[in-house]
Amino acid sequence: QLRLVESGGDSVQAGGSLRLSCTVSRNMYTVNSIGWFRQAPGKEREGVARLDTPSDYYYYTASVKGRFTLSQDTAKDILYLHMNNLQPEDTAMYYCAAGSIATLDPTPYSYWGQGTQVTVSS
Repeated sequence: QLRLVESGGDSVQAGGSLRLSCTVSRNMYTVNSIGWFRQAPGKEREGVARLDTPSDYYYYTASVKGRFTLSQDTAKDILYLHMNNLQPEDTAMYYCAAGSIATLDPTPYSYWGQGTQVTVSS
């Protein structure tokens, strides 16, 4: 069983920055994709960014390109989401998930963390 634990969520003002951490319970390269997803109240869950482990390539959804970046600590099996220039529309619960399908669509992901809340005020 794969477990994922998120941390780093907080309340910030618009323009601020946060770093989210996703700690994976085993070698992250045993799954094909590890990603960050978010869900705002009343909205569907959406993909934010993901690491494609076979290629070591990062993918981002359009709305966060240039503001959010991924990085990883392979030795500790941690995937980080660095979020800069945060805006109120980034307010959501952020989840880390792992799965075998290479996609930012959250549907096929099998393993999910509990989430960490990010709140951005204007």
